[in-house]
Order: sequence, then C-alpha cells, then structure tokens
Amino acid sequence: MLRKIFQISGALILLVLTGATLVILERVTTAQEATSVPNFEIDPLFFQNLPNRWTTGQVSGISVDNQDHVWILHRPATVAEGERSAALNPPAALCCVPAPPILEFDQNGRLVKAWGGPGQEYEWPATEHGITVDYKNNVWVAGNGKGDHIALKFSTDGKFLMQLGRKNQSTGSNDTANLNGPAGIFVYPKTNEVFVADGYTNRRVIVFDADTGAYKRHWGAYGKKPDDAFLFPPRAQLIQGPPAQSFSTPVHSVVVANDDTVYVADRSNNRLQAFRLDGTFVREVFVNRNTLQNEGTVHAFALSRDPAQQYLYVADGSNKAIHILDRRTLALLDSIGGHGGHNAREFFHLHSLASQPDSKGNLYVGEVNDGQRYYRVRYLGMGKPINPGYSKVTTR
Repeated sequence: MLRKIFQISGALILLVLTGATLVILERVTTAQEATSVPNFEIDPLFFQNLPNRWTTGQVSGISVDNQDHVWILHRPATVAEGERSAALNPPAALCCVPAPPILEFDQNGRLVKAWGGPGQEYEWPATEHGITVDYKNNVWVAGNGKGDHIALKFSTDGKFLMQLGRKNQSTGSNDTANLNGPAGIFVYPKTNEVFVADGYTNRRVIVFDADTGAYKRHWGAYGKKPDDAFLFPPRAQLIQGPPAQSFSTPVHSVVVANDDTVYVADRSNNRLQAFRLDGTFVREVFVNRNTLQNEGTVHAFALSRDPAQQYLYVADGSNKAIHILDRRTLALLDSIGGHGGHNAREFFHLHSLASQPDSKGNLYVGEVNDGQRYYRVRYLGMGKPINPGYSKVTTR
C-alpha cells in the first residue's frame, strides 16, 4: 500500500511501500527548466471549404502523409438532423450533406478527394475511430462501435487491401485474431509492423505484420498479460492511490519513435506508458493525474519531425491543452491552449492529434462530441515557453 508521496520540483524522492522494499525515483518537472521550446498558434482558417454542400461530424482521427497531405476521419452519422437537411428526401434546406468519412487535404488545406464507408469486400466499422497513413501510403482505419472488432487497410484511392479481425468475434484481450474497439493505429517502418491501441473494450496493445496481417505479440499495462477481470477502484481513489496494474479503457493511442520506444495512451488512468518494441515496460508518466473527469487526460500523441524526435506532444482532452514533453526525459516543457471553449482559437474536445511527417513541424487536431472541428496548429519556431505551469506531469 502506498503510504505517502512527497513531490519536490526538480528533486528525487523515495516512495515507501509497506510489505516490500521498493525504491522508485520520481520527478516533477515544469517548463521553468526550459529556455527554448517549440512555439505554436492555433490556425482555424487553414482548411478550405468543402464542396458539394458537405459537412462533417465528430472528427475521430487525423493523420499526415509523406506529401504533407492531411487526412481526417469523421463520423457522418453524428451530423445532427438539422445540419443534414439537404440530404433528406425531400430536401428540407439547401445545406447540408454529410461528407464521406475519409477526407484528404493538400498542403494548402484544399480537399483532394473523399471516400470511405461500407463495401462488399470488407466490414466497415459502426463507429469510425482512428486513421493513419503509413510510410507506404496505405490508409488504416479503426472503429470503436459495438461489434467493431476490426481494422481496415486501403490504398490512398480507397482500394480495399486487408481486414484485421471480424465483427462480433472477439473473445477478449488475449484473442490474437480479433480486435475489440481499436482506437489508434501506428505503422513502424523499421519493422513493418502495425501497432494497434486496442482499445475501447480490450485493454492492450497488439502488433501485426503490416503486409500479411499475421499476429506478432500483445501486452497490457507494465508489459504484463492483459487481465479483463481486473476491477478498478472508484475514480477518486484511483487517481490518488497506487497506479492501476491494468490499462483502463480506452487504450486510446500508440506511436513508435525512431529509437524503438513505444508510447501508449492509457487515457482514463491519466497516464502514458513507454515500452520497448517487444513490450518490455520502460516507464510511465502521469499527466494531470488529479483530473477526476472520466475522459482522462492522455488522448493522443504526435512526435516532432526532427530526426531525434526530441518532443512528444500529448493531447489532453479534459484539460483543453496540448502538452509539449521532452521525449528523452518525459519532462513537461510547455502547454498549448488551456482556454477551453467554442471560439475558433480555443480547444473544446481534443481527441486526435498528428504531426509527423509534416515537413513544417505543424500539428493537426480533430475534435469529437460537440466540437466536430479539425484545424491546424501552426509551428512558429523556437522560443520561450508560452504557457508554463498550466499542467503537471509526474514521471516515474
């Protein structure tokens, strides 16, 4: 049982556990230690108007390809009835019609093409969640709706290439053939493997061969075998007591850095965990751990585009901010935002985040629930921290 934690900024402390002799080094770091960090500004006017009277619903996924084209995945079914009047029979107004779920934009924010939805060769998810365009220009899509035990792979023109899993077939977090509510996908070029944050029902990361779909491995929190029977304590106790020994749901995002470090967003546990490629646990970081909101704080990741990928960006949906972490130390350097609302330059419900391989270092954001927005966060260059002290990141 964890008795007490003394947190001293910039200092190392000792945690004392009853019944065991265990020393853990912990450090609380703030932007006060950083003299120069990436600076950004929210740029809500980057994306141009859609044609065909199209509109979008909840933007559940966003990705950038190697041409600096931005891809968004949205949920057409979430467009409110009053906003889809032109799609009714007969039309009730001139605007609007839900756009196809996958939209590709060029470097200037203009729509290139749109596609997606149910097809005869594959099972389209009931609720779209997560998109990534890999280094071979394949488009991967996941879903977190009821029975969405699948992920799909397409060409950039929408040609179906592969399906992982089958709908309504999952037997739990140790099923190697099916997913269950996959949230995020990342394809790692060095190993040509697809890492899936799985997810909204399962409690794991699972890895497949990106070409054949062959199962490779999977793991849960701390690199252990996932346990679907694990019972979480009440939330107030969870965020103050010993860390949960299981990923919560959702396991919301996964990225792999160039040095083979795997970062997993354990959203409702208010933390991220880092692993080696084989699932060996390295360390964990709590982001605003005292956040009581069930949505949690670690929604999505993006990696900076420099070769060393010096910065890890973390989307914190509950606290309306993007946190900039030093990827080597996982120390908090600065935060973008923190002023939640519906204004064009305010975050409302951050959900998805993308950067790499955008050649200009920009970030791209998608919002769900009543946000239903997608926009660019423009990189301005290096400078002093803009929003120090807004958040708290605790490394273990």
